[in-house]
Amino acid sequence: MRRVSAVLVHYPVLDRKGATVTSAITNIDLHDISRSALSYGLEAFYVVHPIAAQRELANRIRDHWTTGSGPKRMPDRQPAMERLAIKASLEDALADFEPNGSAELWTTSAAPRDGALTWPVARAQISTEGPPVMLCFGTGWGLSAEVYEQATVHIHPIHGAAVGGYNHLSVRAAAAILLDRLLAC
Repeated sequence: MRRVSAVLVHYPVLDRKGATVTSAITNIDLHDISRSALSYGLEAFYVVHPIAAQRELANRIRDHWTTGSGPKRMPDRQPAMERLAIKASLEDALADFEPNGSAELWTTSAAPRDGALTWPVARAQISTEGPPVMLCFGTGWGLSAEVYEQATVHIHPIHGAAVGGYNHLSVRAAAAILLDRLLAC
């Protein structure tokens, strides 16, 4: 099994019109994806944001649950939030996870991509020996083209059974589904 981490990107992401923007950090994303990361054995969960004030907010939230009063009320939240690392860029997150630069960046999106791996193939690849993998999730309306261009692997979109093809999951739900499909026992 490869070493695995996840990253939640807030820039560069798209808005509903397809423009590249920076989205805001949300408290619930930090909590829920950190808990999923711990549950599925990820080494780390990175949150990327270029704006210092947003990183400071995320650090305050993490610190509340790791060294502040949070663990006294909900001790089970502490180990999950200890996996959380806040970085200014995707490059910083990749360098922190694998300093020698060998980590593969894996993406998925709601839109199909040419050459994307099926879920069974992706699961088989991540289960073998190989370079570390950073699973990349985008906020807003998804990752920008420049992030997809950096990726080593693209995975097929997550599809439910919705009539009419509705396919717009929260990033928290998409992360949990992806982790389960790739890493569950």
